[in-house]
Amino acid sequence: MPEEEPIRVRLPEGKQVLGIVEELLGASRFRVSCKDGHTRICRIPGKFRKRANISVGDIVLVEPWDVESEEKGDILWIYTKTHANWLRQKGYI
Repeated sequence: MPEEEPIRVRLPEGKQVLGIVEELLGASRFRVSCKDGHTRICRIPGKFRKRANISVGDIVLVEPWDVESEEKGDILWIYTKTHANWLRQKGYI
């Protein structure tokens, strides 16, 4: 039985970038290697913090801050394994 493609996958818009979690830093902060070549310290915003369960190697959607955009950002979305596989197949990662 072939694997079904997910119907909707959230893709980067505007200045958002995809990244891979490299390290857990504590206090809802993570070191993320982003696709644009920068490594950022990213945090999880308050409204999203209680639902988030992130581990090393997860694919996330990052929005860089307006200030210190090459060093810091917010994690907006955590992709499931199915969505991450779809992103790899389509060449986003």
